[in-house]
Amino acid sequence: MTETERDMPATRIDPKLLEILVCPVTKSTLEYDAARQELISRAAKLAYPIRDGIPIMLPEEARQIEG
Repeated sequence: MTETERDMPATRIDPKLLEILVCPVTKSTLEYDAARQELISRAAKLAYPIRDGIPIMLPEEARQIEG
């Protein structure tokens, strides 16, 4: 890893990780929102934050979304 790569914030999530992660509430698949750094559960209407490249999969940390 170069110095530049280390200094850059984590803005991507590993596609393999996204394949295995599911919503802890509904067990449904998640969508990655790169702009907001969130994993979206449409079934639960929740958006789980990604902080420092780590998905925070706690329902109490998620924000409610519409539709």
